[in-house]
Amino acid sequence: MTTDIWSWVRDTHQQLAEAGHHRLADAIVELPEHATEGRNDQLDALYPEALAAARSLGLPWVEVYLRHWRMQNLLNKRQQGEAVMPEAIDLLDFAHREETAGCPQSVCVVQDFAICHARVDGPGYVAERLDVVGETLARIEPGRACYDCLSREYSDALEDDGRAAEALDHLDTAANRMLAAGQRISLRFHQARAGTLHLLGRYEEVLELLDTAERAEQAQGHRLDERDQRWGAMLRARALAALGRTEEALALLPDRAEAELHADLRPAWTQTVELLVAAGAWENDAELGAVLAGWAGYLDTAGAHRPCVDLLLAAGRLALARGARTVALTLAATGERKLTRLRRTDGVSEEVAALRAAAEALPEPELPVPPGELTAYLAEVEVPFETGADLLSVALDRYRGEQAGATGPTVLLATVLGGLGHARAAADLLWQRLEADPADRELTGTLGEMLIDARDADGVRRLADRLAGAAPADAHWMRARWAAAESRWAEVLEQCEAILALDDAVLNTRRLAARAATELGDHATAQRFHQEVLERALPAGEIPEEEGHRAVQEPDLWHLITAASANRDWAVVRSTGALLGIEFDEPDGPVDEEWQLVTVRATRTNGSTADLPAVRTGPATARILPVLGEDLTLNHGDVVVFAPALLERPPAEDAPEEERRRWRPAFELLTLLDPAGYTTYWIDGGWPGDEPWGTLRERLQEAGYAVWAYSGEQYRITDPADDDGTLPGIYAAVGVPPTASAAEADALLHRLTGDWPHPLAWPALAEAAGVDVARHEEIVERYGL
Repeated sequence: MTTDIWSWVRDTHQQLAEAGHHRLADAIVELPEHATEGRNDQLDALYPEALAAARSLGLPWVEVYLRHWRMQNLLNKRQQGEAVMPEAIDLLDFAHREETAGCPQSVCVVQDFAICHARVDGPGYVAERLDVVGETLARIEPGRACYDCLSREYSDALEDDGRAAEALDHLDTAANRMLAAGQRISLRFHQARAGTLHLLGRYEEVLELLDTAERAEQAQGHRLDERDQRWGAMLRARALAALGRTEEALALLPDRAEAELHADLRPAWTQTVELLVAAGAWENDAELGAVLAGWAGYLDTAGAHRPCVDLLLAAGRLALARGARTVALTLAATGERKLTRLRRTDGVSEEVAALRAAAEALPEPELPVPPGELTAYLAEVEVPFETGADLLSVALDRYRGEQAGATGPTVLLATVLGGLGHARAAADLLWQRLEADPADRELTGTLGEMLIDARDADGVRRLADRLAGAAPADAHWMRARWAAAESRWAEVLEQCEAILALDDAVLNTRRLAARAATELGDHATAQRFHQEVLERALPAGEIPEEEGHRAVQEPDLWHLITAASANRDWAVVRSTGALLGIEFDEPDGPVDEEWQLVTVRATRTNGSTADLPAVRTGPATARILPVLGEDLTLNHGDVVVFAPALLERPPAEDAPEEERRRWRPAFELLTLLDPAGYTTYWIDGGWPGDEPWGTLRERLQEAGYAVWAYSGEQYRITDPADDDGTLPGIYAAVGVPPTASAAEADALLHRLTGDWPHPLAWPALAEAAGVDVARHEEIVERYGL
């Protein structure tokens, strides 16, 4: 089978679109991009409908394709392991049935199978991975793109078996075969080879290879995408750190936020940071420990057992270096639990045992007060989290065998461990204590928080079922918060309603119910819940500080304003705004004023985000300024409601004046309130100069149109008078108001630009206007637009 996968995708997309199956046609184009860019929410929303459509239409090839790309996302971007192994095995079987064996994507499913087993236990499944990948490589031509991918998978398996030199030989042999077959060696293949060189300690060669490969890629006209740039920086930073060139490594190392966003970066990022810590170039603090513990906890839940152990050991080495005894012991205990999930433990079991021994050898701190007074002492004295964990562990050891007085320190230790990224260990500690003190609400409440943080669905159900008899409201609250953590908003609302039927006075339940209603687009219900919070809250002066949730809080007022704006309840917007000290130009009627310039963050149809300049027209409303394309459901003049929380902090007071001057508050789009009805058409051609362009903008605006330039100074077009010359160009969007027709817009543009030295082209508008498009096509051809 030699069918090119992307040729098949183009043909299939066209056939589906022509047959009227537009949503499925769009899905097969959009799904791979969502999968590889980590747009998990968009993929999860698109996939079920697309898969159901493929099955109902009897399209097994399309089903293989869809399932493969979802599996790529689950394995690479979400680092899933055992949780998806049944699906990976079933997909491999499905892709090799008679009706699917010829599908060009079927070979790629072998890669899914290999990656999944590597996530669970790479060394433990070496034989299976080499067998299935080797068999596939033997029967496909080196000229196929999948030969590149599978050769890398085979090399990865050899590396997991401790055979890095053999892995390098395999990659070089595969590269020669692909070149002989006329296939280009991908940049990702070179990056994989760089990883193998790193394992062999050939760090200078890593840097040389990356430079050479990227230059070759660009020389062939291939732009380095964000993923290529990110991984190039990551691999260079790791090699530079290994060479002791720490300043260069720090300059290239992706930010921690990048590793948070892209889970596949985390192993290499952690290796690099550990090298930098050893060189004294990175602070080994509790914050770093908490980050690594959180990442390990994610892998634990996902069933990526081997990567989890590797990360735990790195975190453990750093904890030992900090002298964080309890944290190191917690990591060792988690490692011991994970060892039971590995097929092959030689080497790694010794490392876990060494971690425990070294942790136990760390000195225990002396208690500053008697054990029974430690909780109060820690509430008054500021102690670092890891130090507090060590003190509480010592105190609990003194309580061993005693029941009275141990719940408080246990809950506090669990809270500290949770804050340090060890939610699963904290939950285990609380479960043990729950048997001795089952009625303690603080204990069960903290346990619930830890179970949710640990993404322990079984634990949440177990605790909710346990609470249902004696404390049904607490059980519903547990289920509501777990549903919120999984974005199951209808269930959140259902559970909150059940609580309110038992206790009408609760406020946090209404806050959560209002959020659920907002997520569901039911702004009337959200407003009702927010207003009920205000009606039932107590004056702040009558409530102890620790029970502040029973008073009206400023976010309550902002959320009410937002919901009321979405409902066009301007009286409530004004009355609630007055409570916040907001002054309005008019005493009543719709709120439509001109305040400040803001940024509204919206989601494009492909799942990426767009920051849109807008004029704030009220406390939670704004009018969009730019003329926008089809990749957004908004356009110029549309009035939107935004969520009240700032997405970015303002610059510090000591920040440069220019930075403070240019800063604009950024808010998340909530909903479209009033569409202005503009239609977008694109104009392209030669730049006429500042004055003619300014005049065009003025005349269009006077006629009720809008225009927004997207090109910058770097945009150049072909000079038809000089074969080798170029001209400055302009590429812009024109917004045609609902009061004007396409024909009127076409005539207006002709009138306003007809005397320009270089004409503009607007073929889509000309076609909509029903006029001759040939003129515009000729301009496009002549100027290379």
